[in-house]
Amino acid sequence: MGSIDDKAGPEVATVTLNPAIDRTVRVAGLAPGAVNRAELVGDRAGGKGVNVAAGLAEQGHRVAALGFLGEDNAEVFARFFAERGVEDRCQRLPGATRMGIKIVDTKGGGTTDLNFPGLAPAARDLEGLMLRLDSLEGARWCVLAGSLPPGVAHDFYAVATRRLRARGVRVALDTSGAALRAALGAGPDLIKPNEHELSELVGRPLADEAAVIAAARELVAGGAGLVAVSRGAEGAVFVRGDEVVAARPPRIEVGSTVGAGDAMVAGLVAAGLRGLGLAETARLATAFSLHALTRGTAVEGGADARAAVAAFAARVTVETRERA
Repeated sequence: MGSIDDKAGPEVATVTLNPAIDRTVRVAGLAPGAVNRAELVGDRAGGKGVNVAAGLAEQGHRVAALGFLGEDNAEVFARFFAERGVEDRCQRLPGATRMGIKIVDTKGGGTTDLNFPGLAPAARDLEGLMLRLDSLEGARWCVLAGSLPPGVAHDFYAVATRRLRARGVRVALDTSGAALRAALGAGPDLIKPNEHELSELVGRPLADEAAVIAAARELVAGGAGLVAVSRGAEGAVFVRGDEVVAARPPRIEVGSTVGAGDAMVAGLVAAGLRGLGLAETARLATAFSLHALTRGTAVEGGADARAAVAAFAARVTVETRERA
């Protein structure tokens, strides 16, 4: 895709505090504790916010990426952003960005992640990031995504959410654990936990769709604007206000599950930019995720990607589940 139009400025900013270079390895039948013959697929700039930025940019949205990159290997990210038309506003820190190894079992299915510790930004680095967010002119959405680096307070996303919303910027939050729990009270405009993360958040098992809906409604009552809960092959549940819908994907051949959740976040933000209702939001977000699932880790920009997402959207089934 072409470069960002600097005069127009970004519509969306994504923040990735703990990015990683994803090294993907394919193994035909992973056998733990044994010698495995592996095929190295390659290295790719990764991190939740990085993936969301790429997903939005390939659909024609103007996006700026913020966060922290290690000076030693920042070129991997700089090249990635340039190729995908994402504006690079990341801060460079001494050292190297962490590596994440993804082992894809091409025979048995599934992906095993090995995630290493990231860079530890200082207090001045975090304040510098906040100032960069404050300087964004015209951005309508900000995506706060991923885990927090070593030494960063668990309420960082909560503080950032309040600061952004006070300026009229809508906030999408995609994290888990203590960081998610702390930020809920700040009223993010959307969150996207998976079923396991939602269960952990409410402190109880979620046996079926009805239980997932009840838990998501609790988060909406607690201040979250939209709660989208991804449920793997079962699709996803979307709760906003007194509306609840479930999206069911068509059967597809999955290339890789890597980045599918991040693609759904990109779809949710794209729907927000378009002002879509909940049913169409669910349809578009699911289509974004399906596109990521079927293409593996490749990124194809321009009209082809937009046409692919539109085609998937037409095949998604969306049903109303309940209304208060």
